[in-house]
Amino acid sequence: MRTTLVEQDNAALWRTYTMLTELESVFRSLKTDLGLRPVFHRIDRRVEGHLFISVLAYHFVHMLRSQLKAQGVSDSWNTLRQTLSTQRRVTVTMQRRDGRTVHVRKATRPQPGHQTLGSILKLDPNPGRTHRVLV
Repeated sequence: MRTTLVEQDNAALWRTYTMLTELESVFRSLKTDLGLRPVFHRIDRRVEGHLFISVLAYHFVHMLRSQLKAQGVSDSWNTLRQTLSTQRRVTVTMQRRDGRTVHVRKATRPQPGHQTLGSILKLDPNPGRTHRVLV
């Protein structure tokens, strides 16, 4: 590995390198998740919007990971995202005899990984209430 930062010791250089690697990984993941790919930087407002959403999302990830790290969970964003991605909100649509439609929305049961992260972050283990909507 080469660098122009000759004033820093090896430990500081390694921390900087790992921080940049993690930052790039998070941004790559967020850009995909937020639908910010491909990026066409031909119009200024697109560039500004892209940067705003990316930095805002990264601040959220950083805050989340800082809270978890303070409680001893130092998983990567990829690992956290994979753990959290398995809980879903499900909507079931049914037709009643009178012709009206009923939509029932409910969250799936949290797995142990969700429960651990949820308790650290003080999140409701069953996000959202069960909703029944008649149309």
